[in-house]
Amino acid sequence: MSHILDRPVWNALNSRHADLSEGNSLARRYAPAIHPFASTRDASPESLGALAALARPGETLIVLQRDAMPLPPGFALAGEAPGVQMVAERALEEVRDDRIERLGEADAAEMLDLATLTKPGPFTLRAQALGDFSGVREDGRLIAMAGERLKQDGLAEVSGVCTHPDARGRGLGRLLTLFVAGRILARGEQPFLHTYAGNATAIALYERIGFRLRSTMHVTMLNRCGE
Repeated sequence: MSHILDRPVWNALNSRHADLSEGNSLARRYAPAIHPFASTRDASPESLGALAALARPGETLIVLQRDAMPLPPGFALAGEAPGVQMVAERALEEVRDDRIERLGEADAAEMLDLATLTKPGPFTLRAQALGDFSGVREDGRLIAMAGERLKQDGLAEVSGVCTHPDARGRGLGRLLTLFVAGRILARGEQPFLHTYAGNATAIALYERIGFRLRSTMHVTMLNRCGE
């Protein structure tokens, strides 16, 4: 039997993020300015065809799911990578730190710059439409951040965890992951997260914090062919 997190994008776009989505009962995507994530209901030809209708020529969509993604008509494979999905199923260490501050729209450009430098995953100027972000500044400069991304009923994803290279090795990634996950738990929801399967350092950190591997995942980047 399938789990709600086997297709986390689809289930987010059909529940708590429905107001941010475009599409129909066969395929959905986030509004292009918000995120390149998209998903289909299933692997049927009808669903794959519906996905093609949501993308503009030359546009790249990203699919994240447990099963391998068939190549839909009208798309070329732009890239793919193995990922892992991890969930927290117990109480995590509670953290309080006066350095942590909530980030807002005024911080969006600096957040994008940090994400572009560190590459935690797809990130846009409107990432905060998906959930709240928090960060740590030093001498006025944003040096670390983390926030929330995909949300389903009773679940919320910790995402965008990144630290400037100048500030690595100081535990800021661990601190902010625990902080964001703690807020999710305080709402009565279960935190989960994704990372690339080859990122052994991140996986080990998340395991020490209290996350466990739930599933391997497929990350597929699809480029809509021109017409």
